[in-house]
Amino acid sequence: MFKIAKEFQFDACHMLDGHNKKCHNLHGHTYKLLVEISGNLIADGSSADMVMDYADLKATVTQHIVDPLDHAYLYNQNNENECRIAALLHEMNRKTFAFPCRTTAEAMSKFIFDCLSQYLPVSMIKLWETPTSYCEYHRGEK
Repeated sequence: MFKIAKEFQFDACHMLDGHNKKCHNLHGHTYKLLVEISGNLIADGSSADMVMDYADLKATVTQHIVDPLDHAYLYNQNNENECRIAALLHEMNRKTFAFPCRTTAEAMSKFIFDCLSQYLPVSMIKLWETPTSYCEYHRGEK
């Protein structure tokens, strides 16, 4: 079994409504995302001896994660205040992305893992919220 990984970056803003520290305010991050996939080597063809062509990995992550999240307001679709901001931004034709959870690094990591698992053999997601703070998510043993 081999593992390969690729890094990505996107900028976005969010807030954690109800949080008792400064992150309850609207603020932004330059997120760094590491997507790790695992698998056996491809036996033949132009991708022989690869787990996956990095260009294919890049295209999938860009389409399903980076493009939708980059320069968007990320919000919890279950939070009334965050939805009010999203509604105003929609009226102004601004980019938003609704999460089914709070937009913590932890919840976002799991969401990204679950989303990409539909398309890739994801083994781990690492999401940096700041240059010194990250969350790592991988599915545990069943």
